[in-house]
Amino acid sequence: MAFWFLLLLGLATYLIVQRSVAHITRTPVWLLWLVLMTPAIILTGWTLIYGTQQSPPPELIIWPLLISLLLYWILFLSGHRVPENTRTDPQATGTQPANNPTAEPLPVRPIEPTEETNLRNCFPWSVYYIQNIEYRPQAVICRGQLRTAPQQAYQQIKTNIEGQFGDRFLLIFQEGIDGKPFFVLVPNTQAARQNTKNRNLENFTQAVTALGLLLMTLVTTTLIGSQIAGVEPTQIKTDFSLIFNGLPYALGLITILGIHELGHYFTARFHKIRSTLPYFIPVPFFLGTFGAFIQMRSPIPNRKALFDVSIAGPIAGFLATLPLLLWGLANSEVVPISEKTGLLNPNALNPKYSILLALLSKIALGSELTTKSALDLHPVAVAGFLGLIVTALNLMPVGQLDGGHIVHAMFGQRTAVVIGQISRLFLLILSFIRQEFLLWAILLLFIPLVDEPALNDVTELDNKRDVLGLLAIALLLLIVLPLPEALARVLQI
Repeated sequence: MAFWFLLLLGLATYLIVQRSVAHITRTPVWLLWLVLMTPAIILTGWTLIYGTQQSPPPELIIWPLLISLLLYWILFLSGHRVPENTRTDPQATGTQPANNPTAEPLPVRPIEPTEETNLRNCFPWSVYYIQNIEYRPQAVICRGQLRTAPQQAYQQIKTNIEGQFGDRFLLIFQEGIDGKPFFVLVPNTQAARQNTKNRNLENFTQAVTALGLLLMTLVTTTLIGSQIAGVEPTQIKTDFSLIFNGLPYALGLITILGIHELGHYFTARFHKIRSTLPYFIPVPFFLGTFGAFIQMRSPIPNRKALFDVSIAGPIAGFLATLPLLLWGLANSEVVPISEKTGLLNPNALNPKYSILLALLSKIALGSELTTKSALDLHPVAVAGFLGLIVTALNLMPVGQLDGGHIVHAMFGQRTAVVIGQISRLFLLILSFIRQEFLLWAILLLFIPLVDEPALNDVTELDNKRDVLGLLAIALLLLIVLPLPEALARVLQI
């Protein structure tokens, strides 16, 4: 009963957030939804574990509620933007909003009728034979016939548009439903914001915010890490130095999450994409953090850049996870398998729940690991194991996750939507076999399948990137799928 109530509440909350704030903030809707749902998820978990007879302590209700509301407001403001349909120019429309606050904003035509000839001249017939121009309030859609390679066509027409109209427009090249690519010109609202003083202030604010959230996350993860290390909260009250037992877990987890996001950040910088520094999300319960994220502040130029930025995070995070997990496993205790053994039980973890985890456990522990063995994880191993989970979750080929970006870059927007829908269904089916994946399956249902396109969303990837993308999908399967019995016999576990 509690599960179905949580599911209905989650659906209603997501729809409310989607309709109310999605158009006025760059912060992903799923992240805002997850923050708002945290108190309900915690209370539902309490009910499932202890039943309805035992009431949760007041602090388990009050603190998650206050922190989630505060964090929601911070995330909302960090990505706040003015809706496109509310941006008006009083001189262009002939209205004065201050004197007439109830007046509806008038549509602004992106170009004047006299400029249409100049626009058509930007499309050489040997590159892109233009057939139709559609005018929208905030866009010009140019449809026609592509006559050369997509990359060459985009670069040539982009150069022509910039030569004719300067930086007034962003040029978007997208796949059409009929298979014919088309161009879209949208007003470049960022061009007027290229002020050095404002940019320096923005960078300083980002750095202060990022550092503050990092320090807060270090505190919360250290607190949770001390509990993982076996220190009771009452012991910390009498001897505060015991909290430092949580540092191995905290530093390990922050290192993995930080390197993951820095992979995105530096790759974005390489492709000249503006982005924020990594922002950590501290919480004084659960894992001590809800992870970290960066925000893109400028459009992604093409599918190659989309692929590179998206895959850099999981690869960097995974490479940081491997040595920490191997060291943590080598210092973990081998315990007998019992009924309490499970994927989410760090004190009795069955390594056979994951192909990759089983292989790494055998490498780290050798003959100590047998068919009747489970693992009591060292705190660093817990951080490393969470690093594997973060890598797998991000590689899920759905919508705005890194994996969704990757398949979008590899196969195009329409095919990526189909892959995302299949992935949702696959994980939902898997959750009936492995209940640990049920929460993942629910989360994926609320992540939009449609990804934001790159400016040049038509030019395909090269073979090297395609191979790397397939290897990333293979890594996802190695983490998610259980160890086959045949391989278990070979490894003798």
